[in-house]
Amino acid sequence: MSTKIALISDSHSYIDHKTLQYLESVDEIWHAGDIGALEVMEQLPEGKKVRAVYGNIDDVDCRARYPEWDAFEVEGVKVLMTHIGGKPPRYAKGVLPRIKAEMPQVFICGHSHICKVELDQKLNCLYMNPGAIGQQGFHQMRTMLLFELSDGKIKNLQVVELGRRGR
Repeated sequence: MSTKIALISDSHSYIDHKTLQYLESVDEIWHAGDIGALEVMEQLPEGKKVRAVYGNIDDVDCRARYPEWDAFEVEGVKVLMTHIGGKPPRYAKGVLPRIKAEMPQVFICGHSHICKVELDQKLNCLYMNPGAIGQQGFHQMRTMLLFELSDGKIKNLQVVELGRRGR
């Protein structure tokens, strides 16, 4: 058995029909912060497990509903997620000690609007940033990640391009 995951971030109060179509085909939706408005989360397909963290632009309502950090395990894969994480080997302040303490197999963040997946060999941890699904920011292409978790492994990882920002 495997669990299908959609990883999104930096919606900045925006989610479109194309993104929602991809979210229909997964079991869980993970949002790595900068939600913007809770209405975005209310538009997510029903019946999906949703995991999210708040980001730096999120208001008190988002911060009341979602944590700054989330550590969890799915299909034998230990995950640590926050919004501002930096990137290997230059993590944001306070992130490296947290990764070392939690020892996740996967570290997820957003914030940069740059889609990037990279194995941090020093930490033996997969870094994942899905980019941004929203229209706000300097990114050119709106992106998200789809993958499956099964037997302690990530499988069938793909980057989904959702279209150019501003179109």
